[in-house]
Amino acid sequence: MNGQPLLSVKGLRLGYSRSEVVAGIDLDIPEGSIVSLVGSNGAGKTTTLLGISGILRARGGSIVFGGRELAGLAAFQIARCGVVQVPEGREIFADMTVAENLAMGGLGVSRKVRGRRKDAVLDRFPRLRERLTQLGGLLSGGEQQMLAMGRALMAAPKILLLDEPSMGLAPLIVEQIFQTIAELRREGMTILLVEQNAKAALSIADYAYVMDSGKIALHGEAKSVASNPEIIAAYLGGAT
Repeated sequence: MNGQPLLSVKGLRLGYSRSEVVAGIDLDIPEGSIVSLVGSNGAGKTTTLLGISGILRARGGSIVFGGRELAGLAAFQIARCGVVQVPEGREIFADMTVAENLAMGGLGVSRKVRGRRKDAVLDRFPRLRERLTQLGGLLSGGEQQMLAMGRALMAAPKILLLDEPSMGLAPLIVEQIFQTIAELRREGMTILLVEQNAKAALSIADYAYVMDSGKIALHGEAKSVASNPEIIAAYLGGAT
């Protein structure tokens, strides 16, 4: 892979209780790229993101971001470094308004900066502007995904960790979400994308890692992975 990695994961081991889910994986994410982590259900993709963001403590290995070791830091410390996750299932604050959800993403910055970031988010997701006073729990699934992404962008991330952004959404909304992800990349955002929809993920990614049973089965240019029917059949269940 060309380019100096902004995020470099080496020998990362993660698990729950006595079970090891991620068994010593390596990942490199160059600055300004979309790297996609794909694989079947239960492969360890979400667990990997939880480990990188500090929600799940690493059992071994290193997570180096911008030259700084993140393994062992608390999740809030990692977020302050610029590593921001959009979780699987969106996990917005259902009892808060859209405006309040966005404000939560911009905690710790001045009102002026927060206002500029909010305007940028609403320009990117005009539908949210129409629903600023509406409770998050009353939004459609697509609107909640926009809100979850907008809340993350309020933190001005250096790298965005996206976990299953297409989950449960109608095809038209999925297309819009992936267009937004591609736009962010064109604007210079670095993105690590976990996605069950392999075809959609590989279509916008620069590089791909295929995960199987807690290990990296193979990796390569996203176009190469997407065009190899043997890889798709063996590791992605024919999800092309």
